[in-house]
Amino acid sequence: MAKRDYYEVLGVSKNATPDELKKAYRKLALQYHPDRNPGDKEAEEKFKEAAEAYDVLSNPDKKAKYDQFGHAAFEGGGASNMNMNDIFSQFGDLFSDFFGGGGFTGFGGFGRGQQGHRRATMRGSNLRIKVKLTLEEIDKGCEKKIKVAKYVPCKTCGGTGARNNNYDVCPHCHGTGVVTEVRRTLLGQMQTQSVCSHCGGEGRIIKDKCHDCNGEGIVRSEEVITINIPAGVYDGMQLSMSGKGNAAPRGGVPGDLIILVEEIPHDTFERQETNLYYNAFITFAQAAMGASIEIPTLSGRVKVKIDAGTPSGKVLRLKGKGLPDVNGYGRGDLLVSINVWVPKSLSREEKEMLAQLDKSPNFQPSPSKSERGFFDKMKDLFN
Repeated sequence: MAKRDYYEVLGVSKNATPDELKKAYRKLALQYHPDRNPGDKEAEEKFKEAAEAYDVLSNPDKKAKYDQFGHAAFEGGGASNMNMNDIFSQFGDLFSDFFGGGGFTGFGGFGRGQQGHRRATMRGSNLRIKVKLTLEEIDKGCEKKIKVAKYVPCKTCGGTGARNNNYDVCPHCHGTGVVTEVRRTLLGQMQTQSVCSHCGGEGRIIKDKCHDCNGEGIVRSEEVITINIPAGVYDGMQLSMSGKGNAAPRGGVPGDLIILVEEIPHDTFERQETNLYYNAFITFAQAAMGASIEIPTLSGRVKVKIDAGTPSGKVLRLKGKGLPDVNGYGRGDLLVSINVWVPKSLSREEKEMLAQLDKSPNFQPSPSKSERGFFDKMKDLFN
């Protein structure tokens, strides 16, 4: 099913301020939060949809890409397919105003417990790779399998960092991940909270570390990742695959894989946005008498009619023979520049034949009215 426009999802205009975006997202988060709609799959999907829209529109870089390319900017991952862990780890703090810091369980330990605490969740770093593409691959879109060196979850401990899941509850924060300090001031008692320094906010301490990853839950390895490149991408464009970056320590949220597109220069065509340009060379006879010539395109060769009397420099436009728009708005054109080939060396017989032809009135230059008007203007400028 096609994704809805992110601005439509949040019910805001394209000129919405950050505060307006936050307010709109909070309203939807409150309305569709799973704790308020237990077992309601439709509400859960709307909750995810709102979080995905806010994730893009609240980030200036992502918003700029979305405004220019729409959902195609995040093909293959990126802003799409957010799960509940992603949502609560990234935007959990936005809900505190509604729920007063508590009464909000969330999913998989990423939500807020009855004490209003949320365990810290580590996030893996993003990875950046460069993918080189030919115009033929860009024309159709393609699938690339890339071997990437990255951190992956440790298989021995399942990414937990602990042997046999052997943990102790942190004695300093009692499993909450935060410590509370109460101070007396002139205004009365003030309570502050901070991340527990002993467990790093995880609420638990590894009792028996995994020997293979030394308790980190991640190891260095290689992974083959399949990347689906949409048709119409361009040089310098960035694609993103959510969750395909480095794994996070001890079961945290993995980072993203950022793919930078590099276009390989083509031997035949020049590209400008979705249009392609090609230089076609014809003989003087073909230009004078007309001809049918073959022109290469990305999908095969096509025949093009050259009218009699075609001048050098004339541009023919082949509709729809360019590249597809990355957002699906049709295809560009192939613009063919006709060039009359002038030989660099001639035999004596050829020179004599051309000298005879040159005496014919048909071979004498005869500027059109528009050309004569141009020359007259140029004379006026210099007189």
